[in-house]
Amino acid sequence: MATVDFAVGIGGENGQGIASTGDILARIFARRGLHLVAYNAYQSIIRGGHTFLTLRASDGPVRNLGDKVDVLIPLNQDSLDRHLRLLRAGARVVFDGDKLKPGAVADGVQLCPMPMKQLCGANKLAANTAALGATLQMLGIESEPLETVIARQFKKKGAAVVNENVGIARAGYEYAAQHFQSFPVKTPKLPKPQAIITGNQATAMGGAAAGVKFYAAYPMSPSTGVLMWMANHARQLGIMVRQVEDEIGVMNMVIGAAHTGCRAMCATSGGGFALMSEAVGMAGMIETPIVCVDVQRAGPATGVPTKTEQGDLWQLLGAGQGDYPRILVAPASQLDLFRTIPELFNLCDRYQCPGLVLADLLISEGTASVDPADLDFNVPIERGQIIFPNGNGNGDATNPASGYNDDAYWRYANTESGISPRAVPGVPGHIHIAATDEHDEDGTLISDEFTNPAKRRKMVEKRGRKLQTALSRIAPPQLVGPPNAGVTLVGWGSTEGVIREAVEKLAGEEGIVANHLQVKWLAPFHAEEVTRLLSHAHRIIIVENNYSGQFARYLRSETGLAAHGFIRKYDGEPFMPHHIVAAVKEQLAGQTTLSVPVHEVVA
Repeated sequence: MATVDFAVGIGGENGQGIASTGDILARIFARRGLHLVAYNAYQSIIRGGHTFLTLRASDGPVRNLGDKVDVLIPLNQDSLDRHLRLLRAGARVVFDGDKLKPGAVADGVQLCPMPMKQLCGANKLAANTAALGATLQMLGIESEPLETVIARQFKKKGAAVVNENVGIARAGYEYAAQHFQSFPVKTPKLPKPQAIITGNQATAMGGAAAGVKFYAAYPMSPSTGVLMWMANHARQLGIMVRQVEDEIGVMNMVIGAAHTGCRAMCATSGGGFALMSEAVGMAGMIETPIVCVDVQRAGPATGVPTKTEQGDLWQLLGAGQGDYPRILVAPASQLDLFRTIPELFNLCDRYQCPGLVLADLLISEGTASVDPADLDFNVPIERGQIIFPNGNGNGDATNPASGYNDDAYWRYANTESGISPRAVPGVPGHIHIAATDEHDEDGTLISDEFTNPAKRRKMVEKRGRKLQTALSRIAPPQLVGPPNAGVTLVGWGSTEGVIREAVEKLAGEEGIVANHLQVKWLAPFHAEEVTRLLSHAHRIIIVENNYSGQFARYLRSETGLAAHGFIRKYDGEPFMPHHIVAAVKEQLAGQTTLSVPVHEVVA
C-alpha cells in the first residue's frame, strides 16, 4: 500500500517552460525511486494558449493522473483563475505574489505567495525554478537533487547560467522552509531508481528491439516523438530513417523496404493514416509484413490535434478496400507499447500481413516511470517462412506443397495454413511478381484477359486462412477482480489504468463490487473467450474515449453481446477515476445508460 501519493500541476502558456519544468520534476522523482505518470495538456500553437501539466507520483504503482492536485504552480493569472477553485483541502498553491492575485479558495487550501522578483533577480523566466525549490521543500525532499538536475538541464548554456539557476532554486527552497508549512508526510526515498519514458520513445525503442532497420514518417503530432527518437539514434543502431514528403510516400517506402526482407515501420495519426490506407491494402495483397502505429488524436479532419481520443478503431478495422487479414492491437501503457511492438512484428512476419497499433496521445506523449530492467532489448525474433539470399530463413525449399512445383517458386502457394514461403529479392531461382492486382499462386495476374472465378476465390480464401492459428499465439484478455461482481467495466487501450483505479475506489469508497476486462488484441478477436467471460456478467458497462461507442459496436458485432451501459468521453481530455465512479453510481441508480463525464474546467 502506498504511503505517499501526490500530484503537482503546473499551468501557464506555451513558451513558459511548462514541459521542461515537468521534466525536471519527473527526473527528480524517478531518481528517488518513485513511480509516476505525467501528461501535458497543451494547445496547438507555439506560444500562448493555456497549458497544464499534471505529474502524479507515489511509492506504489501509478496508473493514471488521479483526481486531485496537491501542489499547484500557476505561472500566469489565467492558470491561477482556472485551477484555484478546483483544489481541495490540503493543497498548496505556489505562485508569484508580486504579479498574481488569487481569488477565493476552498477551506484548507494554503496559498504560498513568493516574492519572485526578489528571489529571481533580473531573470524573469526563472519563477518556475524558484517554485520547484519551494515545492520540493514542502514535499520533504532535499534540494540537492533539484540542483543536480538543473545543472544537467542547463549544462550546454555554460557555468554562469547553471550557477544562476541553482542559486534561484536554492533561494526558493529556503524561502519555503521559512514561510510555508510542509506536508505532514515526507516523500520517501526508495532503494531502486526508476527510468522515465514517453509512449513515443517506448514505441521507437520497441521497434529497435524488434530489429527495425527502416523507419519512415511524415511529422504529425502526436506521433512525431517516434520519428525524433529514431532520428537521434539512427547511426548508433544502424537504422535508416527517412522523413518523407507525405504519408502516401511513407507507407509505400515502408512496404518497399519490408518487401526486401527488412523490418520496416512507421507512425502517424488518424489523418495521416487515412492517406496510408490504400497502400496498407497493397501490403495485404502482396502479403508483405509491415507495422504502422496510429497515435490517435481528436478528429475528424484536423480536429483538435493536441488532444487525446479513441476515435480511429473503425478506420483501422476497415483500412484499405476489400477483405484481407490484418493484426490490430491497442496497448495500454508506455511499457506495454515497448513490449508489444516486437511481439507484433513476430506475428506479422509469421502471417505475412500488416500490423496496426492503436495508441493515443495520452500514452504516446504522456510520461511514465518504468523499471529499467523491464526494458529488455534481447527479445525473441521470429521471421516466419522467409528465405534470404544467404540461405538463412525458415522457407521450405524441398516441399512442393509449401511453395515449389516443377522446380518453380510459387510465392503465393495455396497452402493449408494460407501461409506461403516468402523469398526476398535476390534469392536465386525465386523470381516472382508482387503486384496489387489479384494473382495466381506464382504471382501471375488473373485479370488481364479473363478473371478466373475459381482462382479469385482460391486466393481470397488462402489469405483469409492465414490468421486461423493466430489466436493461439496471442494472450487472451483476463477478467481482473471478483468473478461474480455486480458490475463489469470493459475497456480497451489506454483506459486500463484509470478503470483499475475506479474499480478500487468503487469497492473502497462506495461499497460497489466491480471487476474489469481490458481488451488489447482487437483483430483477430478472442470472441469465444470474451463471450465466456462476459456472458455471466450482471451488468456490462463499456468505457471508451469516443462519441459513438466504437468498441461497443465492435464487441457486439463479434460476440452478439450488448452492453447494459456506456461511459464515453470525447472532450479531448482523459478520464479521471471519479468520472467512472460517478457514472457507475448513476447507472446503478437507474438514472441513465449513457454517461458522458465533463472535464472540470473554469471557463
